[in-house]
Amino acid sequence: MRLTLRQLSYFLALAEERHFGRAAERVHVSQPALSMQIREMEETLDAVLFERHPREVRLTAEGREVERRARRILAEVTELEAAARQRGLAQRVNLGVIPTVAPYLLPEVLPLLRARDISRDLRVREATTDILLSALDRGQIDAAVIAAPQAVAGLKLVPLFSDRFLLAGRESMLSTAGTEGLRPVALDPDRLLLLDEGHCLADQALEVCGMDRRQARLDLGASSLTTLCGLAGQGLGMTFLPEIAWRQERAAAPGLAVRRFSKPEPARQIMLARRAASSASDWFEDLARMLAQAGETLTGLARAAVPA
Repeated sequence: MRLTLRQLSYFLALAEERHFGRAAERVHVSQPALSMQIREMEETLDAVLFERHPREVRLTAEGREVERRARRILAEVTELEAAARQRGLAQRVNLGVIPTVAPYLLPEVLPLLRARDISRDLRVREATTDILLSALDRGQIDAAVIAAPQAVAGLKLVPLFSDRFLLAGRESMLSTAGTEGLRPVALDPDRLLLLDEGHCLADQALEVCGMDRRQARLDLGASSLTTLCGLAGQGLGMTFLPEIAWRQERAAAPGLAVRRFSKPEPARQIMLARRAASSASDWFEDLARMLAQAGETLTGLARAAVPA
């Protein structure tokens, strides 16, 4: 009996979940079916891969070695499938975009993409950074627009543009932050509105303010910038507004005013990521170029309207 790719994927799911029930749910099979595949795999390799405990399983020394090799094998298969997909007639590209970028950048970039290559089939998925990085690693998407650090293991990151943060709220609320020398670390935590946990923009805002989540107002359950800006426009607090969102959110919330921070202005670096091992063709460079162009247009509008 030979190992199968299905067995390897089931094995990795179990290695990560450490529980037969959760692993079976993740790969969409019954628990007995997954258990049987793992047993057959152990028989084929003549090795015990997992220690079975009442509430969890753990990899054995042999299991850890199999995990290392299985990840490499499945990564190669993922790249093979991605290469085949990119050579297809439709030139399908699956792109992931974080929620604090997608509503603002995509309407600007889609006309550029259509004008550049109307035959390319672009599929967009909007999700938080951790979900997109996982999907990228699994080969479910080909590239992702994220706000990331300068290096992430296994990824090639191309900087697109710098997106500075504005402070947004009602004019009366903003005036309480001081008339000059506005700095993030001087903001009152009780007046700061943030997105739900899991959104990188919230983490970035807390970082530049030198706060942790326990200091800021976390009882809003807001999952979008539009919600936060609506609340801020009603005078319920202040929030960080990326430049690329300024035009759209300012139009949607007439009561919203914005101010710039003192230099150096806090900002996030928007990047396009792909797997470093993938054999990307010209589509990646073309996509990065058009995303950068759209981002520079949006940030340019904000900088002209809200000067330092």
